[in-house]
Amino acid sequence: MSIFRWGWNSYFEAIWNDAKPANVVPARIVGASRGLWRVAGNFGECLAGAAGKLRLASEEGAEWPAVGDWVAIELRDKGGAALILEVLPRRSQFVRKTAGKRIAEQVIAANVDTALLVSALDGDFNPRRVERYLAQCWDSGAMSVLVLNKADACENCEELTQKMESVAMGAPVIVISAKTGQGFEELGKYLVRGTTLVLLGSSGAGKSTIVNRLMGRSVQDVQPVRESDSRGRHTTTARELFPLPGGALLIDTPGLRELQLWDAEEGISQVFSDIESLSAQCRFGNCRHEGEPGCAVQKAIEDRALDLPRLENWRKVLREQSFLRRKVDLEARQSEKQRIKQIMRGVRRMYRDRNLD
Repeated sequence: MSIFRWGWNSYFEAIWNDAKPANVVPARIVGASRGLWRVAGNFGECLAGAAGKLRLASEEGAEWPAVGDWVAIELRDKGGAALILEVLPRRSQFVRKTAGKRIAEQVIAANVDTALLVSALDGDFNPRRVERYLAQCWDSGAMSVLVLNKADACENCEELTQKMESVAMGAPVIVISAKTGQGFEELGKYLVRGTTLVLLGSSGAGKSTIVNRLMGRSVQDVQPVRESDSRGRHTTTARELFPLPGGALLIDTPGLRELQLWDAEEGISQVFSDIESLSAQCRFGNCRHEGEPGCAVQKAIEDRALDLPRLENWRKVLREQSFLRRKVDLEARQSEKQRIKQIMRGVRRMYRDRNLD
């Protein structure tokens, strides 16, 4: 399969020609699992590991290779294996804070043109989760499309669609059924040849079923959701890029129960622009919207022009961003302190050795 089938275009061609790397070839990461990557290019496909220099530079953070990345590789064993030497500059990237207590950035998918934010029209319907995805997508550089799945099993589809449209802030909303094929003609408008899309959403939203229907065959395992809360199990355990029959490329990702935002203040401002606009109308500039006189935000809630859960979600993501900013700055300062200490130790050793001479 030609490298152009994997999304290679004039943008990456210009980057590659400018660098003029020697003894390496370009490839796209089409799969990732447990420290190994599957790469594809004019040579075909093979497994690849990260070069030691890349490991030291990335520390498994933002520069760590991700599915969708274009990379410079060194082919080994007659093309049966490869070594990733460098990640080419990305046009876009969808990121999150790494799971757990570690404060670091994790790239979920790279060089994406359109993010399909999948939400199920069942008991796991959650506009608050979608607001988070929209905020991070705004900062990713990709276009967002909200995909409401499982329309075949929804009795109040129109009502739920209106709720999601109220938080979409202009992003297209498509109602589909991956089971029956409803709405896939409209979804197909975004599957443009040569473009890359990523499926994002929680477990049980039906992403794997969407992939199978778009591929025209079963390439991803699917499992039923729990009847009690409509939540699913992780059927997709690794990120993978699929070339669709029509020429578009689709990245499937494991479900994320809750997306922890990373450096998404601009996206938050856009997604919650209605609240920020109301805040500007409050009597006091430092209004906390908690009962102060002349609060336009509280007035909007009383008039049912604004949902209280949306306001609470806005407050929550802002607190998280504030905490993240403090932690990142603190760790940067501590890292700088350690660097200076190491330099000073070296200086002291140098003078001690001079005195011994």
